[in-house]
Amino acid sequence: MNIERSILQLAHLKDKARTGHNPAGIEKQHARGKYTARERIEKLLDEGSFVELDTFVTHRCSDFQMEKKRPAGDGVITGHGLIEGRLVFVFSQDFTVFGGSLSKAYAEKICKIMDLALQAGAPIIGLNDSGGARIQEGVDALAGYADIFLKNVLASGRVPQLSLILGPCAGGAVYSPAITDFVLMNRGSSYMFLTGPKVVEQVTREKVTTEELGGADIHASRSGVAHLVSETEDDIFPLLRRLLSFLPQNHLQAPPVKESSDPADRMDPGLNFILPENSNQAYDMRHVIGAVVDEGEFLEIHPAWAPNLVVGFARFDGRPVGIVANQPLAMAGVLDNQASIKGARFVRFCDAFNIPLVTFEDVPGFMPGTVQEYGGIIRNGAKLLFAFAEATVPKITIITRKAYGGAYCVMSSKHLRSDINLAWPTAEIAVMGPDGAVEIIHRKELQSAEDPARRAGELKDEYRELFANPYMAASRGYIDDVIEPARTRWAIISSLRMLKDKKIQDPPIKHSNIPL
Repeated sequence: MNIERSILQLAHLKDKARTGHNPAGIEKQHARGKYTARERIEKLLDEGSFVELDTFVTHRCSDFQMEKKRPAGDGVITGHGLIEGRLVFVFSQDFTVFGGSLSKAYAEKICKIMDLALQAGAPIIGLNDSGGARIQEGVDALAGYADIFLKNVLASGRVPQLSLILGPCAGGAVYSPAITDFVLMNRGSSYMFLTGPKVVEQVTREKVTTEELGGADIHASRSGVAHLVSETEDDIFPLLRRLLSFLPQNHLQAPPVKESSDPADRMDPGLNFILPENSNQAYDMRHVIGAVVDEGEFLEIHPAWAPNLVVGFARFDGRPVGIVANQPLAMAGVLDNQASIKGARFVRFCDAFNIPLVTFEDVPGFMPGTVQEYGGIIRNGAKLLFAFAEATVPKITIITRKAYGGAYCVMSSKHLRSDINLAWPTAEIAVMGPDGAVEIIHRKELQSAEDPARRAGELKDEYRELFANPYMAASRGYIDDVIEPARTRWAIISSLRMLKDKKIQDPPIKHSNIPL
């Protein structure tokens, strides 16, 4: 065969692979409001940057029916490309080929690009739309999943891993996205669950729809599996690109700096009046965050799950930071089981990828009650404590109002190696609030008082004067400075500049043992 014919044949085979093997399946995909695997890659990556690998791989199943069908690529498109000029590695599952079901060859394609991503030090992005393991391959398909899970674990903390759920993701397939750093789902067309509605009904007698069992909103608000949700597929790709803009290429690099026109020393006088007169009245901590970060841009992660703790990404001085903040609007900002888990996971991600942490604290304590205690609040609260203590990135904490009890310790206190701890003049730092403290300390006096209510009020004022203020903690060096709220932005930026080259070398160990 001469070279001209070989080149023509190559062009024909590649063109056939690119246009798809199942035109009817492509039509069905479009009818569902979904893009094809290749269209998704084109929408995600910079135009013309995608380089496909393993285009001609086929399955090796010896099943009689399967032997007749050996489409090139075998149901997953893999390769690398650019996002805003940055190298990323991508796999996109093709539901039009065997329902996107995974074979051993298919898994090997994914594992290959994950290995390349680790070697190149670049993020891994998975576009998931699959019916699960390919039944005809039996245990080989299961082995393929386990191979991918291992690669996910080995890549964890080394390169960012992001998962887009754009269709079904069921059974063992859910564990690969669950191991990755961020899961993005699309409302109405994506779902995740270990066992489907039919099996659930057979085993537990519960009747539940696919959406109720594993839809985007359920995982965004109830399970915490989904970090971000988009309305449509068209929305999910810019959302992922925005998320990636805050993340470094790998654990050895710093996050990307973006030029900012927002003055570093900008003051916001409105912050001086943002807190309600009544310390038991709620306010929105996101307004505080928006007032101090660059251009007011804040990408909140898990906005619908455990809303009493706010986490997300922003920039100061053009440099990405991770923000952790109590939210007085939800449950008074108290820490509970879900909030502790949410915060711990986010803190550990930021620490793994050299992203400084800025904490805004207004916490009355941990949520009391049997539900929380039986649910493991001791163990889960320890996760957040452990994460903050373990983190070696620059850590800055701003106490805006309440910092009571063990929650004061846990929320990136000076005692957990926080670098700079600041407080607003309104901060109340104590073992507990005035109401509870007075009832315990002065119980006998109040029982014998002529006017218990009036005397309790006087004692609470005395308690506030003596304990529920930032100056006692500042006198011990636990608070580095008490600042005017309007100057919060500059206080954070000047601290981050000072800490830019921070280095901590902990004693070498195999790994820590976080209370999971």
